Amino acid sequence: MFNVEMYTGSREENYELVKKQLHALLHDEPNQIANLSNASALLNQFLDRINWVGFYLMDTHGDLVLGPFQGLPACVRIPLGKGVCGTAALKKQTIRVEDVNQFPGHIACDGASQSEIVIPLINGDQLIGVLDIDSPEKNRFDVLDQEKLEEFVEVLMGHI
Repeated sequence: MFNVEMYTGSREENYELVKKQLHALLHDEPNQIANLSNASALLNQFLDRINWVGFYLMDTHGDLVLGPFQGLPACVRIPLGKGVCGTAALKKQTIRVEDVNQFPGHIACDGASQSEIVIPLINGDQLIGVLDIDSPEKNRFDVLDQEKLEEFVEVLMGHI
């Protein structure tokens, strides 16, 4: 699941190491943009078979706006309820899509993307944004990915 040679354990062990790295990387840094930037870079380095990873953040107008990311240029603004990101944000729940072409209203920022997982960033009951990860492969993300990426977001939320 990870493309760095030092991560040779099971998928679960590798995710645990990434969460520990995230905590160490963000320790004592209060800047949200810096922390989100490093979180997206960390995921991009360790997850294989992905083509985009990053954040969309809520703005004062109630839209998701592009934040720190790794990958090709992306859509800048996504209304709540639109596409996978907007739907996950509106519902405040993770959405895992096996085939984005089957998702009603999918927003194709990168035509190469075939599957996607979006995890909301919630502080208390306030939606801050979403973590969005795309893959050029269908069925890239499974239940374990969802569980461990939700845990990654929990660690991240302790630092933003």
